[in-house]
Amino acid sequence: MTDWPRLTARTLLAVRRDRPMIHHLTNDVVTNLTANVTLCLGAAPVMAPAVEEVEEMVAFAGCLLLNIGTLDPPFVEAMIRAALRANDLGIPVVLDPVGAGATTLRTEAALRILDACRVSVVRGNAGEVLTLAGASGRVRGVDSLSDVAGRDAAVAEWAARRSLTAAVTGPVDLVTDGARRLYIHNGHPILARVTGTGCSASTAVACFLAAERDDPATAAACGLAAFGLAAERAAAGAAGPGTFVPLLLDALDGLDEAACLEGVRITETA
Repeated sequence: MTDWPRLTARTLLAVRRDRPMIHHLTNDVVTNLTANVTLCLGAAPVMAPAVEEVEEMVAFAGCLLLNIGTLDPPFVEAMIRAALRANDLGIPVVLDPVGAGATTLRTEAALRILDACRVSVVRGNAGEVLTLAGASGRVRGVDSLSDVAGRDAAVAEWAARRSLTAAVTGPVDLVTDGARRLYIHNGHPILARVTGTGCSASTAVACFLAAERDDPATAAACGLAAFGLAAERAAAGAAGPGTFVPLLLDALDGLDEAACLEGVRITETA
């Protein structure tokens, strides 16, 4: 049986020891927050979206994170170029399909990236991932109107068919590569009241995947658990969303082995 708290702590320590560079091609709303989340987890962020340099820049990365939150067609071209170069170099790719299911542009952009490149992990909310899986996900703007509860099998089947790991965040997070289903019970409702926390969860996944390339499902589960645990610790001292964000950064920076061993809550089914 996997000792998930210890494995999360060990992977976090590996991130801080190796300090991998995370190449973000991300949305304008969250650039500062996700850069700080990366730093607080112990990795090194680079925000370099220009199509003229993405192939050169990604060569230095431990992981490439693609986020379609503020989307236009040239940005998709840059993402695909960066991802194909990452594929050639064996660098894992995380896709955050923000708003897939809300508009045709977003859904088609996410599917185009998935068809063109090897993506290790798709981290999204239930509506986004169910849309990409062809399972009638519902999205309003960038918010999910769907719940993954009871639809785990559809997500697992899609992950197996696509040969990737799906990481679906919600009240209880689901991570599946088709063979395993991991449930992350860490987190706090206040996360839904702050812009960029879903994108920050994707950042945590990317940081952990850079340290655990051989097992994307394990990396995603540990990354989401660490992020959710930090959110719990931050929420305990926050007066509301405004004070929560700086406390979240402090909590991420303060995560250590003892905190993970005490607080990480992951369960697994085959």
